[in-house]
Parts: sequence; C-alpha cells; structure tokens
Amino acid sequence: MAPLVFLLAGTSAVLVAGLAGVRRLRSWPVAVRCGLALMFTVTGLAHFVGMRRELVAMVPPALPAPELLVTVTGVLELAGAAALLWSATAPWAAGGLALMLVAMFPANVHRALSEAGLPWDDRLVPRTLLQLVFLAAALSVVVHHVRKARRAPAEGRAG
Repeated sequence: MAPLVFLLAGTSAVLVAGLAGVRRLRSWPVAVRCGLALMFTVTGLAHFVGMRRELVAMVPPALPAPELLVTVTGVLELAGAAALLWSATAPWAAGGLALMLVAMFPANVHRALSEAGLPWDDRLVPRTLLQLVFLAAALSVVVHHVRKARRAPAEGRAG
C-alpha cells in the first residue's frame, strides 16, 4: 500500500505545484512521471534497506540467486526513477519499468500463495489490483509520448 501512497502523493504534489504556477509541472504526464519516480525511488531503496530480507524471501524458489535478483531489480528501479525525470528518457524508463513490473509479478504471487497471515494489501487480489494501477501509470507515460510524437509531424505539415 505504501507504494500507492507515494505514487498518489507525488503525482498530487506536482499537480498542485503546477496549479500554483510552476509552468513545467502543469501537465498530467509530468505529474505522473514524478509520482512514479518517487514511488520507484522508495521501492528501489527498500531493496537495500528496510525490506531486503522480505524481498529476498519473495523470490520464487525456481529462480537462482535471490539476493542478486533483489539487488539488480533495486538498481533498475532507482535508475528508472531517475530516468523518468528527464523528458528524453522518460518514455523508455516508463516502458522498462512496466516490463519489470510484469516480470516481478510472480514474486508477488509466490508470496501471496506461500505466506500465511499477510496484511490484506499483500494478498493476491489486492496486490494484483495495485500492480495494475502501477502498470497503468507507467504505460500512460508511454502512450502519451507515442501520441505526442505522432501529432508532431502532422502539426508541422499544417503550418
């Protein structure tokens, strides 16, 4: 649930800053990118401090080197978060993070099915719905970029 709070709080803060007059923060795609960047910074850091043991335990037993996988995904989340903040790399970062969310989902399933007494938001259905929200946010950045790129040549011909 904490990642959702960071996504919503970061996005909302940027939208408020945009409404308060910060021109560069006025568009919803920038707000979503910043919310995602905050969320992935927090979750990426959790791969190294605070939740490392729990994250290593989530790795399905069929996968090798759980500690290494948690380290690699943490680094990728932090790199993706930084890349979301630069408009030139944001769509690529969002696409890569979306793929990573899909690739890491089996760890969430493994945890939900193998651990008893989980908090409600770590159970399979709520966790799946949260992952879909995160995936939709990341893909919205990609879709916005693609639509913007398609409009640019048409606008150039009209002038």
